[in-house]
Amino acid sequence: MMHPLLSQYFKQHTNVDDLALEKIAPYFVEETFKKNTFLLREGEVCKYNYFVVSGCMRLFSTNKDGVENTRYIAFEGKFGTSFTSLITGQPAFENIQTLEKTTVLRIYKEDFYQLVETEPAVNKVYRNILESAYITTQKRIYDFQGADSLERVRWLLKHQPKILSRLSNKVVASYLGITPYTLSRLKASL
Repeated sequence: MMHPLLSQYFKQHTNVDDLALEKIAPYFVEETFKKNTFLLREGEVCKYNYFVVSGCMRLFSTNKDGVENTRYIAFEGKFGTSFTSLITGQPAFENIQTLEKTTVLRIYKEDFYQLVETEPAVNKVYRNILESAYITTQKRIYDFQGADSLERVRWLLKHQPKILSRLSNKVVASYLGITPYTLSRLKASL
């Protein structure tokens, strides 16, 4: 039987029936991780697509100076993976890390792509994931270009307030491209 949150996700994004969900369900394996567990490290090849049931995870890279850049944060009810590595089979240039105790449903790469080819609902969900990621990334890039730190924090409050309320200043700052000190100062003034 498919996890209720994943079933809800499929039903929101497709016109999938219960028979198809029963066929898809066994491919998703539930696993729980402690806070700060790395599901993927830079240089490893990504083997799984993850659906977050509880908790959250982030995708981030670290530059040569040790500064972290958080690209994506997946909370409950969202998929997340290093798609570049998953698609190409090449080593990842980013990490996947849990930020809280996190339960995911993971699906192995080969199983996922087999289902994309054979199950219309999975194909539609995959397209939705890719389209949403593209739109969100574009919006974030263009909204942040030329925006000062305060405008970035206001953008986050408007578009993704959960990030500010649940995560550390260090992680939030790495997502906004500002320092944790600047973020603390701005939060105090809002």
